[in-house]
Amino acid sequence: MNLSQEQKKILVAQAIKVRLNAYAPYSNFAVGAAVLADNGEIYDGANVENAAYPTTMCAERAAIFKAVSDGERSMQALAVVTQKAGYPCGACRQVLSEFSQEAIIIVANDSGEILHETTLADLLPHSFGPEDLGKELESDTHG
Repeated sequence: MNLSQEQKKILVAQAIKVRLNAYAPYSNFAVGAAVLADNGEIYDGANVENAAYPTTMCAERAAIFKAVSDGERSMQALAVVTQKAGYPCGACRQVLSEFSQEAIIIVANDSGEILHETTLADLLPHSFGPEDLGKELESDTHG
C-alpha cells in the first residue's frame, strides 16, 4: 500500500488533534491515533487511563474499534503520535493484524514530525489470526 505525503500529513494531524483529548492522569503519557480505512474514512482515538490500570485503553485500539463499530473491516494505515514518537504496543499490533497485515504504521512526535514508517507485518511477524483457528472470514480481513 502506498500513501501520499498528503495522506500521511492528514493522518498525523488528526492523531495530534485527538491526542489533546487523551485521559492520562496516571502516566501523563498522552497518545493520539488515526486509522485510515480502505474506504478512505479516517477514525481517531485517544488513550483513556483508569485507576484500575488493566482497564486502560490505548489510542490505537480506540481508533480501530471506532472504525469497526462503523462497519469497517480493512485498514490501510495507522498513525500514532506521542510526545517522543512511540510505537504501538503488542496488543494494538495484534488487534490491527485482524484487519490488515500490510497496514502502514506511521510513528510521529507531537510536533508532527514523522520519525518512523513501517508495515504491521514488519512489526508483528507471524501474527495469530483466523487461519490459526481453522477459520476463513467471509471478507479477507487478515491481509
